[in-house]
Amino acid sequence: MNYLTSQILTVSSNSELTINKNTIMLNQKLILLPLFVFFVTIVNGQKNEVATSSQAEVWKNEVMKTLNGKYKTAQEMVDMVFSFSELGFQETETSAYLTSILKKNGFAIENEIGGIPTAWMAKWGNGKPVIALGSDIDCIPKASQKPGIAYKEAIVEDAPGHGEGHNSGLPLMILAAIEVKKIMEREKIPGTLVIWPGVAEELVGTKAWYIRDGYFKNIDACIFAHVGSNMGVSWGDSGNNGLVSVEFKFQGNAAHAAGSPWRGKSALDAVELMDVAWNFKREHMKPTQRSHYVITDGGDQPNVVPSKAAVWYYLRERSYEDIKSMYDDAILYAKSVAQMTGTTMSYKLLGTAWPGHFNKPIAEAVYNNIKTVGLPVWDSSDQQLARAVQKLVNAPKKNPRGQPIDGMPMTLDSLDGPSQILTGASDDIADIAWNVPTVVFRYPSNIPGLAGHDWSSAIAMATPIAHKGVVAGSKVVAATLMDMLTNPKIISDAWAYYTNVQTKDVKYIPFVDSTTHPATYLNKKVMDEFRPQLKNYYYDPSKYKTYLEQLGIQYPQLEKKGL
Repeated sequence: MNYLTSQILTVSSNSELTINKNTIMLNQKLILLPLFVFFVTIVNGQKNEVATSSQAEVWKNEVMKTLNGKYKTAQEMVDMVFSFSELGFQETETSAYLTSILKKNGFAIENEIGGIPTAWMAKWGNGKPVIALGSDIDCIPKASQKPGIAYKEAIVEDAPGHGEGHNSGLPLMILAAIEVKKIMEREKIPGTLVIWPGVAEELVGTKAWYIRDGYFKNIDACIFAHVGSNMGVSWGDSGNNGLVSVEFKFQGNAAHAAGSPWRGKSALDAVELMDVAWNFKREHMKPTQRSHYVITDGGDQPNVVPSKAAVWYYLRERSYEDIKSMYDDAILYAKSVAQMTGTTMSYKLLGTAWPGHFNKPIAEAVYNNIKTVGLPVWDSSDQQLARAVQKLVNAPKKNPRGQPIDGMPMTLDSLDGPSQILTGASDDIADIAWNVPTVVFRYPSNIPGLAGHDWSSAIAMATPIAHKGVVAGSKVVAATLMDMLTNPKIISDAWAYYTNVQTKDVKYIPFVDSTTHPATYLNKKVMDEFRPQLKNYYYDPSKYKTYLEQLGIQYPQLEKKGL
């Protein structure tokens, strides 16, 4: 009998002196019963907590070992999506292929979320926590490139291609989710897995719409994967800009450009005057801004005064207020040049992204598993290709961290806090991160030192470099999922950081409202032109072990055959 129990019994006995002995014994038992239950609960709780932590490590080791054997599955998924080469909003083959895999593995698919034909959410499980796993799936215009060769050669000339590596992220997430699901089923671990695609990321065209329409309202945490050349994760201010993507259209009057030009009102004049005005404005803007444009309609032919013309701008800055100011100025300039040219003007928001800020507790959990998994083992073929491509594109000698660029990396990146490097780039995953605790996990499936958004960044993306990076990345994600499913503190700390640090002084204000429709028509003409040709090169895993084999490429192919 411990001290506390003896004292309770003494008090009980003294307070019941006038009652017979049996009554005293009964009262003692009644007092002891809840006390006994209380102590047993504490002890069992401690045992369960230790068992959960220990068992989680066993499950993590199990799932990582299983994923080591999934190289072939990773290779097939990565190569298949690479071969589809679909631009934003037109990822029909990619979405159909990936959702078919998820459906076969027990996930329920909700298609066309947000009114976007190629967008979807795949869910499996019950209860909390609800963890979202996402990655982008679109590719880059005019970036068609044969993989595994150290020179420029398109699969289909001028066609789109995966010059950003978005063919690899969702295969990584699907690999991890399927294997974690098996353990959850066997061990009856509560929780819900949600897999989703970043549709039209290069157009920053969907994630703000996902938020607007409530698809992340009940999500507890989000891990997002993006291709990189090392394994890494960061928290805090990412150093990225946010942006608005907006197209300005002008309407004038056509006329014979030689016979009666005075009767015309040129919409193209309005576009050119707006571009000139904005280029003069750059001198008086903060150095953090980035703004660029393309003329999407410049008229039909020189002998007709253009009655219609359009220009498409990306306007980027470091805060909502500065982005909004640029947006307002651009609208003002468009209205002004319309008055100058006697034309009318309309505009449409095509995409938007907030500046990035990512979650510290989740980043720490991810990085702990990065250290456990480590970098893939690059063989001599991987290093030969990487160095040849770096030489081909005149890659810098050092990366922004000051680390040497020489083939594939041999040392892990560190866990980064708020960025000291301003990149100028944008990603609409930030809109998710301002609504749900989120991190971006970078995995090593591409070659360091490339410019990005061009054909050279597609060279590695259906090679062993990409495949090894995806397998390694899937192990990190799976291990982190097991941590989050078995240790509630990670998610509670994530929300504490989100509430008390990230959103303490900055509140998310969307650029889209209920009247802003996603620009799902974008890229349709291009894909209608090139899809029939690309279909001739879709990967067929029933006939070929790899896409390299299907294309007749011996890895690594450093020089063009016949030269």
